[in-house]
Amino acid sequence: MSFEEEWRQARGDAAEQPAVAMRLNQTGGGGATPDLAVKSDALGPIGADAHVLYEGVKRDTETVRVSNYEAAAALTAGRFTCGAQLMQVHERWYTQVGTLRDACAQISNHLDYSVAAHAKDDAEIRGDLMAVSKINELLK
Repeated sequence: MSFEEEWRQARGDAAEQPAVAMRLNQTGGGGATPDLAVKSDALGPIGADAHVLYEGVKRDTETVRVSNYEAAAALTAGRFTCGAQLMQVHERWYTQVGTLRDACAQISNHLDYSVAAHAKDDAEIRGDLMAVSKINELLK
């Protein structure tokens, strides 16, 4: 399967099971559900997978990093010209691994933050609406 086909399929799957649902409330009394709901049961597993990937990359790449460094150092000490090139590969590879780890951590942290922030916003909005509702009752 080509990347384009896989990407198209992934987008279609995501559209069928959205992590964020939106619905317009009807005007009128209470009991309405929020306009924007962040479902932690949908976002949670994604964040957990990102955290597992972060931990796995962190753990599994350390052995490779040490081995590559030692090989580059040994080749350089043995006056092989490829030692310096291997060290460059090692440094670039480790930088890329760090970027991947950082991205996984950001995904995990952002999803956790999003769920918490939306819950807090919903509570504040709900409180504000309750205050307005009480004022409307008093004005009747």
